[in-house]
Amino acid sequence: MSRRCELTGKAVLSGHLVSHSNRKTKRKFLPNLCNVTLQSEALQRSVRLRVSAHALRSVEHRGGLDAFLAKAKAEELSTTALAVKREIEKKLAAAN
Repeated sequence: MSRRCELTGKAVLSGHLVSHSNRKTKRKFLPNLCNVTLQSEALQRSVRLRVSAHALRSVEHRGGLDAFLAKAKAEELSTTALAVKREIEKKLAAAN
């Protein structure tokens, strides 16, 4: 399982741990990933995703999973999230 957010694409970054004497050693900056279950109003079901805490706040800010996926770029989404986005678009197109 990769350390990548399924909604925003945030991944591991690398950098240096700098000591007081200014010696630099390699380190990793890991994203704050959480296993969450998000509810989709259009599909009337829940979706399990591994997202960063920042993405979880963004989902709440935009008004839920459906609204977030509607604005999200396809390049940033994982295959699972992309499949859910397509399902939601089909469901909304059929309803109109």
